[in-house]
Amino acid sequence: MTINCAAASTPDAPILHPLDPLTAAEIVAAVALIRQQPGLGSQVRFPIVTLHEPPKSVVRDFQLGDPMERQAFVVVLDNQMGATYEAIASLTQQRLLSWTLIPGVQPRIMPDEVVECEAVIKANPEFQAALHKRGIANLDLVMVDPWLPGNFGFAEEAGVRLARSLCWLRTSPTDNAYAHPIDGLVAIVDLNQMQVVQIEDRGKVPVPPTAGNYAPEFVPTYREDLKSLQIVQPEGPSFTVVGHQVCWQKWQFRLGFNPREGLVLYTLGYEDQGQLRPILYRASMAEMVVPYGDPRPQHFRKNAFDVGEIGLGSLTNSLKLGCDCLGEIHYFDAVVHTSRGEPVVIENAICLHEEDYGILWKHQDWRIDRTEVRRSRRLVLSFITSIDNYEYGFFWYFYQDGTIQYEVKLTGILLCAALDDTPQYGTLVAPELNALFHQHFFCMRLDMTIDGENNSVVEVNTEAVPLGPDNPYGNAFIAKETLLATESQAQRCIDPLAGRYWKIVNPTVLNRLGKPVSYKLQPGENILPFADPQAWILKRAGFMTRHLWVTPYHPQENYPAGDYPNQHPGGAGLPAWTEADRSLDNTDLVVWYNFGHHHIPRPEDWPVMPVAYIGFMLKPVGFFAANPALDVPASQQSSCH
Repeated sequence: MTINCAAASTPDAPILHPLDPLTAAEIVAAVALIRQQPGLGSQVRFPIVTLHEPPKSVVRDFQLGDPMERQAFVVVLDNQMGATYEAIASLTQQRLLSWTLIPGVQPRIMPDEVVECEAVIKANPEFQAALHKRGIANLDLVMVDPWLPGNFGFAEEAGVRLARSLCWLRTSPTDNAYAHPIDGLVAIVDLNQMQVVQIEDRGKVPVPPTAGNYAPEFVPTYREDLKSLQIVQPEGPSFTVVGHQVCWQKWQFRLGFNPREGLVLYTLGYEDQGQLRPILYRASMAEMVVPYGDPRPQHFRKNAFDVGEIGLGSLTNSLKLGCDCLGEIHYFDAVVHTSRGEPVVIENAICLHEEDYGILWKHQDWRIDRTEVRRSRRLVLSFITSIDNYEYGFFWYFYQDGTIQYEVKLTGILLCAALDDTPQYGTLVAPELNALFHQHFFCMRLDMTIDGENNSVVEVNTEAVPLGPDNPYGNAFIAKETLLATESQAQRCIDPLAGRYWKIVNPTVLNRLGKPVSYKLQPGENILPFADPQAWILKRAGFMTRHLWVTPYHPQENYPAGDYPNQHPGGAGLPAWTEADRSLDNTDLVVWYNFGHHHIPRPEDWPVMPVAYIGFMLKPVGFFAANPALDVPASQQSSCH
């Protein structure tokens, strides 16, 4: 891979590249081609309109200015027929390349579908009567959150596109409705017909009365001893951006965006001795699952697939609306679309900036009275999405020593229920208000390319050496490496007591010490599900039962719970693919890493939750000849004091 930062630093218009996300005009063109397809009903929605990514060989051989074929991948939902189609549209040739019926699936729910669903529920007389029975007369103060129903084997739900809507009550127009759940009342909607098909009324449950507000008008006083903190870069940032390409010091990568995954990282490499060495071809958050732990009738269905069922990219925040990033910022807009195929621009969707990160390296030699210290600076690439009550911030960090960090920041509002006689499934956070126990599982898809596509994965465990002639004093331990040669061998869980990590190595490229170059996946906080092995959630999200999966690259294997997890009975994705037990030795690999945040809520998490952090690192191991950050210059004294 060659370095083209010089090309990237030109002041020309953004460069069109095969991996650039679709523009608004391209979305319009793709939808227009689909609408010409004969046989479609009058009620058509577009759950996905996104770039159909070209083969790796096309990307690898592409040179600036080359002609290119631009294609869109489109998922089409015909509400009238209840049918789902997939299409590939050539925007270059202005024609459909493929049109395929996908039987027995339900695409994701879409934001404007949610708005329509809430309006239909509020207009339903039976729903209004249920509210009136509870003494609730003002519909404007009722908030309805449509949740997807999952799949629990109920025959009457098969083939019907459904939403189960939970209800909340505001006491004023700006009140936090999540403090006042209307428990016992669920509206079930057929989304294809957009009609209420059932009102579940399990009886009146007292609505928790205590306010849980956090907005400025509800905070009587603010602390007054907080002095101004300025982050200033008078010479501007050190990174260069043209189009969707970023160059920062020795890092170079491209970024994309789609409605399902949100931010996608492409072709990431690090410059070493004049050559850009590849590390990652493609990386994204491939699935998120949030299982709740309350078995009661209103709550056992609370299992959200936030990528595959909802599409976290389409719910990305515009960062114009808050102080999410500080410093010298470069923002990227993101283009998504409504369910009717109309493009929507999310302004300032992605934030790029630099941060000081303390000491990079230091040594004081007291014998010669000399100290050398370098400060660490990291590049931050992030976006934030709001999914009903929760906010998730997704952050990539790039460090000067070749380290890559991925971090999720969880905040927002706890999902609560009215307290009854079974409070053991949650934490009391306010009078009569029970915050439900739950977990958040994140699955990263990492298409690795450590110095090329010939990669293998090695597990490293630290083991104590038994007492004996080779270890007479009992202090010895070793780092034992084991090749994970097949898919079955590469289904692994963390073991912090063994210091376990996994190395992605290139056995065909040796470093100066004669060892294969590698990066290690260093786990952070993690956990496994507490659901029973026979639980429906583990049938549908079987990937959560392991922290590590490895598969040989296949262009159709992109989502660990399958392409259509909404109302799917389970078994799709990683559990199905890995039944073939394919070889993983010295080939083009995808590493799937799952990390889970275990949330037993605290009263301090209410009414809005301080950020919780979780993630992992990719760190070079024998990838470089020595510390690659030796050439970072010392900071100027004026910036230190």
